[in-house]
Amino acid sequence: MTLQPLRAALYDFEPKPVRAALEAAFAPDAAIQLCHPFETLNGPQDYFDTALAPLYAAWPDLERRETIVIESEIHSGHWIGCCGYYTGTFAKPWLGMPATGHQSVMRFHEFFRIEHGRIVEMQALWDLPEVMMQAGVWPMSPSLGREWHVPGPATQDGLRITGNGAHALRVVGDMLTALGRSKEHGLAGMDLPRYWHPRASWYGPSGIGTGRGISGFRNWHQIPFLNAMPNRVGDPAGGHFFAQGDYVGFTAWPGMSATITGDGWLGIAPSGQQITLRSLDFWRVENGLIRENWVLVDLLHVYAQIGVDVLARMREFAKARTGRLDP
Repeated sequence: MTLQPLRAALYDFEPKPVRAALEAAFAPDAAIQLCHPFETLNGPQDYFDTALAPLYAAWPDLERRETIVIESEIHSGHWIGCCGYYTGTFAKPWLGMPATGHQSVMRFHEFFRIEHGRIVEMQALWDLPEVMMQAGVWPMSPSLGREWHVPGPATQDGLRITGNGAHALRVVGDMLTALGRSKEHGLAGMDLPRYWHPRASWYGPSGIGTGRGISGFRNWHQIPFLNAMPNRVGDPAGGHFFAQGDYVGFTAWPGMSATITGDGWLGIAPSGQQITLRSLDFWRVENGLIRENWVLVDLLHVYAQIGVDVLARMREFAKARTGRLDP
């Protein structure tokens, strides 16, 4: 597998081996799309210098742990999707977040497109709000769902996935089609119990949180989301949707567009602003129903599109924590 040496180097993170593994795994001109504020990076060197090296400087015992890895050939090529988290001691400030001196975690979803044995495209989200919350400096509205350290698959098989995934892909695809019927037919048209296990867990990004069961998914994410953006338009054809075994992954950059209306969303005023959303997802299907769904959304990018610099606001919020109150 193309990613195996890189995955091993990132687990036992040391700068020289990681840099060498990046150079070996990525094509020199690979298109790297990372969450706000990193945005588009140009090849492995830029990825290391701009994103990974500063994180390592702040978390000097950094390691990358995986909970799900899926791999498949689809129309757009060979894709590998990785779900997990970075962890380490938060020893020095990072992106304006004050160090805590404690172990921190940051979820990631990272998708890689492979051509001729090398990575030519990467689309990835890091859950920066999760780190802000651990540092006590999340400056935006509180989550409706449960904030916690999101677990890996209940079946503990996310790193031993086999099978072609056709059935899981069909279940998730049919569910997404049903969600789209809500505009004309409301909740009944979605027919959620047909696709979701009654004990399903929807693991949303920090800033939204986790919802348990269909009611948790609806109350803590779906209802506020649909009320705020009833005209949302997804673009599954423009994304990359693939499966292996009981697992399904989806990545797009972006995957949806909408206008913020109604009562607003996540504390964002209903300004009528058109936005796009980057949402990278993993699902696990069990006995024909979706039992777990891991979701990351680039919330900082959402805020940036309406003119709110969350990192700047965070730095103002953090002044009292760091004692740096002078202008």
